[in-house]
Amino acid sequence: MIAAEDVVLILLAAGRSQRFGIPNKLEVPFLNKPVGLHVVTAFEAIPFRDRLVVTDGCTLDFASHGYAVVHNDDPAAGMAQSVKLGVQRAKDDGAQAVLIALADMPRVTAAHVYRMLDAADSADAVVASSDGVKPSPPALFGRDRFDFLLSLDGDAGARDLVRAGRHVVTAPAELIDIDTPEDLERLQALVHDPRAAITRALMRR
Repeated sequence: MIAAEDVVLILLAAGRSQRFGIPNKLEVPFLNKPVGLHVVTAFEAIPFRDRLVVTDGCTLDFASHGYAVVHNDDPAAGMAQSVKLGVQRAKDDGAQAVLIALADMPRVTAAHVYRMLDAADSADAVVASSDGVKPSPPALFGRDRFDFLLSLDGDAGARDLVRAGRHVVTAPAELIDIDTPEDLERLQALVHDPRAAITRALMRR
């Protein structure tokens, strides 16, 4: 296992929300809180070495939650650009591993992250989440994988590496990421969120 104190959390919060239809989906309410702050709350008690958020101008106040804000000036370059910005900071900080999580996955839990830390057994560890069918973020990478992550381009690249790594299975609902209004409505239905009607109204504007 690897201790949380040796891991830098990299929260990816840069993107154009094109499939959602509004400037920033992370600011849309879900259970009385913006989508992008749920994972922040879920992870707040985990004693990470450091917390980084890579963003392109989201108005959510990540800094007040203990995150160092890294600005991505070119989100159109793909997720790899955000990953590289975060990993370089973590490498410079002497991290033994990074946990890469997405701000648009509001149901991920601390318990799941601790199971991932338990599954990491070496400096070249690759541990991904899974719904039992396919791997997904959050994903953990040991320090020996940093140079590979820094060589990535576009939105792919790490997929083969993640497929070949260890997978920690959790409930599919925990790994829902919010790419479209339909994704959010599906998640709201699962948790009986009464604000679903508000989301639908926002989408009609």
